Amino acid sequence: MSLLVVGVNHRSGPLPLLERLTIAPAELAKQVAGLAVRDNIREAVVLSTCNRTEVYVIAERFHGAYSDVRDFLCELGELDVDELSPHLFSQHESAAVHHLFEVAAGLDSAVIGEGEILGQIRTAWEIAREESAARAGLNLLMRTAVETGKRARTETAIGRGTASVSHAAVEMLADVVGDLEGKHVAVIGAGSMGEGVAVALHKAGGADICVVNRSPERGAALAQRVGATTVGFDRLDAALASADVVVASTGSGEPVITTEVLARARAHSDRPLHIIDIAVPRDVEPAVADLDGVDVLDLDDLRDWADRGRAKRAKEADLVRGIVAEEVENYGVEQTARQAAPLVASMHQAAEAVRVAEIERFASRLAQLSDADRSAVEALTKGIVSKLLHEPSIRLKSDAGTPQGDRNAAAVRDLFDLG
Repeated sequence: MSLLVVGVNHRSGPLPLLERLTIAPAELAKQVAGLAVRDNIREAVVLSTCNRTEVYVIAERFHGAYSDVRDFLCELGELDVDELSPHLFSQHESAAVHHLFEVAAGLDSAVIGEGEILGQIRTAWEIAREESAARAGLNLLMRTAVETGKRARTETAIGRGTASVSHAAVEMLADVVGDLEGKHVAVIGAGSMGEGVAVALHKAGGADICVVNRSPERGAALAQRVGATTVGFDRLDAALASADVVVASTGSGEPVITTEVLARARAHSDRPLHIIDIAVPRDVEPAVADLDGVDVLDLDDLRDWADRGRAKRAKEADLVRGIVAEEVENYGVEQTARQAAPLVASMHQAAEAVRVAEIERFASRLAQLSDADRSAVEALTKGIVSKLLHEPSIRLKSDAGTPQGDRNAAAVRDLFDLG
């Protein structure tokens, strides 16, 4: 069996392709469960965010698993293999581990150090466990990835400042629009991304914020938190008509701001309108950018903007890479030790069977002993077996994955007749 990651991310594929491969949160359990029962896949975790859809699997057969994941992604995005293949990336074994740990640490994000990815990895892992798609192999990998992400953010300053897509969007907005004092900003969507935008706007100060959301209760709760007003989607036209800036971040899966909607909303207004669309799939119909007086920016623009600020985090990124390298090595050591565990267990079981057989052979002589004395004999014989096997067990684990470890394992199998 081997570890494999296959997918498309913001480095390998364009935004329109990422949109087609994005999995809605409500669909993730079904998708990962279906993937895990494919012929060549033993375990699976699917990580789907605005920047990536990546599939991590424990493969029964490497090439077969690669094909299974590729076909899964083609079905997901309704893509031909020829459409997907130029943008598909894959890594296996230690390279796959290194990639995931860099993702968890925020090094592979569009905004270096962003913290949202760590929660997304944890959620993807939890869903896979609930669906029995992640077991011993991927549980160790994902747990170590989460620990790596936590270390990166507690031991370095990689996550300080602009550390999320939503916060970066507000900073880019300030660069594009200038002073937000008195500007009317409509935040479309009150999910985690919309909440981050509203909170960042509130902290920046000066903007007049209106939260537009399908659920009145959730929109009202966020509005109250950031001192904003709130309306439902039935008043989207009015919110767009009065806005200087719109930040769209719903999870609708299809455009909520179309040319028809915006033309209707702006029928009596010629004020300039800046729109930042950070949803995947996008909330804004591409043709909206062609309307007079309307400027539309999306995640591609945000990534370009974030690239210009990467130098500020270069020193912290180097420290994080050191943490990632340590954790990759630690993971390899633990994984190798686990590979020796079944042999160690078999050795102990064989020795225990001999011990129990010998106790039974002398059962008639031991029958005259008191319960306390019989317990002492049990404890004594178990202690002898444990002490005799302690050093061989340690050596098997510590040397696992080395030529000496292979020789030790072969010798133990022969000596204990373990097959």
